[in-house]
Amino acid sequence: MTTHTIEAPMPGVFYRRSDPDEPPYVEEGDSVEAGDVVALIGVMKNFYDVEAEVNGTVTEVLVENETEIDAEAELLTIETD
Repeated sequence: MTTHTIEAPMPGVFYRRSDPDEPPYVEEGDSVEAGDVVALIGVMKNFYDVEAEVNGTVTEVLVENETEIDAEAELLTIETD
């Protein structure tokens, strides 16, 4: 198996959920498919989807919710099937 790291496409604020009352998009151990939304990045009151690029299992969330991040910051790791 191979580990894939999802990196931030831009600087902003990392959000694990779409709304404070909603559950996180993904948790460690969840299966994802390429194209699934796994997080959001907020930039100046606009929100951009962060999508899985591969099929696999989320092994680690590397950033806390609502943390300011830089472009190319490592966000999540996925172990591919």
